[in-house]
Amino acid sequence: MNFGAEIPFVTHLGFTLELFEGGESVLGYTPRPEHLNSFSVTHGGACMTLLDVAMAVAARSVQKDMGVVTIEMKTSFMRPAPGDGTPLTGKGRLMHRTATLAFVEATIYDAKGQACAHSTGTFKYVRPKPGPAANVPPLPFSPISTD
Repeated sequence: MNFGAEIPFVTHLGFTLELFEGGESVLGYTPRPEHLNSFSVTHGGACMTLLDVAMAVAARSVQKDMGVVTIEMKTSFMRPAPGDGTPLTGKGRLMHRTATLAFVEATIYDAKGQACAHSTGTFKYVRPKPGPAANVPPLPFSPISTD
């Protein structure tokens, strides 16, 4: 399963899409040495990216012809996400949606099934822009800019 488009940052981090349906998402991620912080655990920015993408994919899974953009995101870090080469799993869930907004949550789990970080977020549904990229499936992530 792929994300439907080339997303350079997601490709760099090595996320894999394992579930994209019914308001749920599952992404796999094995942090590499360049994704760690000075304590040799997964950098918080990489964790937040995994959570953001898991939430966006869950939001899009109920209307795959739409894109989403992040409106707000709150993250709690509960334990370090290992940086020892073991995989992490990001699981997203659509909690509620309106015509234009999705309210979602996501959790990162380590290989032992322990929660490492949790986010809630609000995403806005947006139509893909027409043009040459119109033939490309909508992106399953939250772009920084909608301009």
